[in-house]
Amino acid sequence: MSDIHIRLAGQAGRITLQRPEALNAITYEMCSAIEDALERWRDDPLVKLIVIDALGDRAFCAGGDIADLYATGTAGDFGFGQTFWADEYRLNALIASYPKPYVAFMQGFTMGGGVGISCHGSHRIVGQSSQIAMPECGIGLVPDVGGSHILANAPGNLGAYLGLTTARMSAADAIYIGFADAFIPEENWEEAKESLEASGEVETLLRFYNTAPPGALRATRSHIDAWFEGTDLAEIVARLKAASEAEAERALSMLSRSSPLSLACTLHILHHLKISRADLGEALTWEYRFTARSMEHGDFLEGIRAAIIDKDRAPKWKHQLTNVPQEAISSMLASLEQGELNIGRERK
Repeated sequence: MSDIHIRLAGQAGRITLQRPEALNAITYEMCSAIEDALERWRDDPLVKLIVIDALGDRAFCAGGDIADLYATGTAGDFGFGQTFWADEYRLNALIASYPKPYVAFMQGFTMGGGVGISCHGSHRIVGQSSQIAMPECGIGLVPDVGGSHILANAPGNLGAYLGLTTARMSAADAIYIGFADAFIPEENWEEAKESLEASGEVETLLRFYNTAPPGALRATRSHIDAWFEGTDLAEIVARLKAASEAEAERALSMLSRSSPLSLACTLHILHHLKISRADLGEALTWEYRFTARSMEHGDFLEGIRAAIIDKDRAPKWKHQLTNVPQEAISSMLASLEQGELNIGRERK
């Protein structure tokens, strides 16, 4: 069985991730295959809409497959990662601007790279097992694949909270924040997909829509908005330490596991995107400035070592949580000049 199954089914272009044993982590080859299929189907009159799903109960896609990124990065080859991210981000932009309905069914974990191939679609479906998150700060990156754009447009300061703590969203939370559109009970998913294939009409989904079980973020938003105000990481940490609520203690514990440099840069990116009302393309540009430098100048390789390779969960970050120099933030997010992301550029 290949890692991805791309085919026509009725009037639908179907994409199925087929790595359930790896939580459907997406590889560079899988990204390329999705892009090729979407380009092929764009002007095909027989394809009325796109449906993307995945095998297994545990995950739609728990992120990108980072084994090759770590191997090349530790060998001093930073070009592979830069090419991977540039091409992946181009795919994210293609999905967001796709002229035909793009329907994603997101069971279980949808994280990182999985968000990029689902949450920019026109119809984003969640069910009772769905858990969506942007966990990048925990491995020395920033919320990417266009996730920063969604976070920046979240209500209040919930985007900063989710980006910094890497907290998981339930189905209802994901709809509230802007990562999903509708809840369909998972026992109805196969019938819903069959209706899309048979009719070619995305409106057939409406009869399957239901109400998601209540989420947690609406109830705690007032506290989160107060704690995660502003762009100063040290001030946010101080507010969380001073708060008496259990939610603040949990948020501080989660935040404290992540790369301080990533956290500080995430705050800067989200603030800029929010005040400038930036589009997805600008968000991807800011993300790429960081990721392109993350192996050589950031904490990415150390984050992967601690979480995936040695699994000691004891990363040695470059900076302290309450003392990230402004020059370090500016350096990671400065223009790449000739190396800036161009989402219209041909694949390298």
